[in-house]
Amino acid sequence: MTETASGAQSTDVVDILTADHKDMLALLGQIEGTADETQRRDLADTVIAEVMRHAVAEEMYVYPVMEEHLPNGKEEVEHDKKEHDEIVQVMKRMEDVSASDSRFMELVRELEAQLRHHAGDEETEQFPKLRANIPREKLVELGEKVETAKKLAPTRPHPSAPHSELFHKTLGPGVGLVDRLRDKLTGRHTG
Repeated sequence: MTETASGAQSTDVVDILTADHKDMLALLGQIEGTADETQRRDLADTVIAEVMRHAVAEEMYVYPVMEEHLPNGKEEVEHDKKEHDEIVQVMKRMEDVSASDSRFMELVRELEAQLRHHAGDEETEQFPKLRANIPREKLVELGEKVETAKKLAPTRPHPSAPHSELFHKTLGPGVGLVDRLRDKLTGRHTG
């Protein structure tokens, strides 16, 4: 967090994304800790929505900045997009499996392992580079953009959608709107 001219605290993008990681992993831990199938499904739907919001916001705003400002940024972004794709594939399979099916918990554990790996890379390698190469004010501004993007982002996995800034900025809000409408009509819990 940084202090603004008025003395108020401003959260930067690194703080926001790190908190997202913790929240997503905590939700996955709650799934592991409950035997109630309805609660497991609701928690899974919530974590899927949170992961999608987070990933889309990163792809819209954080990855372009990483490509521009970090050493080997383009390679790191390509690696991250590949991991996002793998995570989306697992979430799509999770969506299609009943919470009572034994495969459901296998998928929860697979998702948790992938998220831990991805978050670990970002938090130990990329986030420190962001802070070292980008002015604090820009990181705070980036955080505000990420928070706005998460409100409009899709809440469901779309494996065939490209992991691109252009797609997310042009078509993503429409996809997100349709997802939120479907969530409301079906009673799906998304946080």
